[in-house]
Amino acid sequence: MKVERKLEHHGIGLALCKRLLVEDGELHLCLACRNMSKAEAVRTTLLASHPTAEVTTVQMDVSNLQSVFCASKELKQRFQRLDYVYLNAGIMPNPQLNIKALFSGLFSRKVIHMFSTAEGLLTQDNKITADGLQEVFETNVFGHFMLVRELEPLLCHSDNPSQLIWTSSRNARKSNFSLEDFQHSKGQEPYSSSKYATDLLNVALNRNFNQRGLYSSVVCPGTVLTNMTYGILPPFMWKLLMPVIWLLRFFTHAFTLKPYNGAEALVWLFHQKPESLNPLTKYLSATTGFGSNYVMREKLDIDEDTAEKFYQNLLELEKHVRVTIQKTDNRS
Repeated sequence: MKVERKLEHHGIGLALCKRLLVEDGELHLCLACRNMSKAEAVRTTLLASHPTAEVTTVQMDVSNLQSVFCASKELKQRFQRLDYVYLNAGIMPNPQLNIKALFSGLFSRKVIHMFSTAEGLLTQDNKITADGLQEVFETNVFGHFMLVRELEPLLCHSDNPSQLIWTSSRNARKSNFSLEDFQHSKGQEPYSSSKYATDLLNVALNRNFNQRGLYSSVVCPGTVLTNMTYGILPPFMWKLLMPVIWLLRFFTHAFTLKPYNGAEALVWLFHQKPESLNPLTKYLSATTGFGSNYVMREKLDIDEDTAEKFYQNLLELEKHVRVTIQKTDNRS
């Protein structure tokens, strides 16, 4: 069994790999990472506790299409099939907190919803990549999409289904996404837009690939304290908010807090028959106030026609970037 994994050092990715090896110590994990020194360090850590596993690495940066193409070529040379592809890599560049919205929300009926989803709290910077695309869109959505397109020969086997598992978010808001600006070049919440785009793409992929033996699911790890989330607030703010967060865990179970807990839904999907899953459902990692983990289900706020239009837009963008890259290669 081969599991291709996008790894975030000390985050959900590492926790997931550790938990998967506990489930099956003879897995073949392939860690697709941008930073190879960190990837090798993680590989050594995993093999130290699970010496019968096979853990390999491949260099890949999903914000760079040439990197995606090179990694895909290498994977196709190594493997005949991939059973699971966890699409977890993502960025939230320079998140900025709306302090006014935070404090007004603290004293409103929406406080639990606000903390669970971060709705209205965060804005992010964005920039253009070397591929001429919005960075958050390329990193969180399009780079993954191109990876899936490149790996279709390893994923589409009707005799034994393969599964894509995307890390989405409770912050995926329909109101922050527009088909006319699906890269979110004009807005201030590219992270939310990219996660809603992930949900749309998930629905479209199931519609177009289930008959070929490829299934897709989206998960939300909950509110996990990683390098990404710690960067949102100064350390003293986290110290002030932590008692509130621990209290809120008794009213909403979105505060998984630890990467181990956040990986709950991703590990649960590892054990499911993909053809039995509902393509219009998001699977949420949840942790009770007393620390017990479980999986919740949430109906996606998705119009299937919009999902298909978005998928077609991505196919058109794919054609455009391939032509551009080919012209650049020819000039070189």
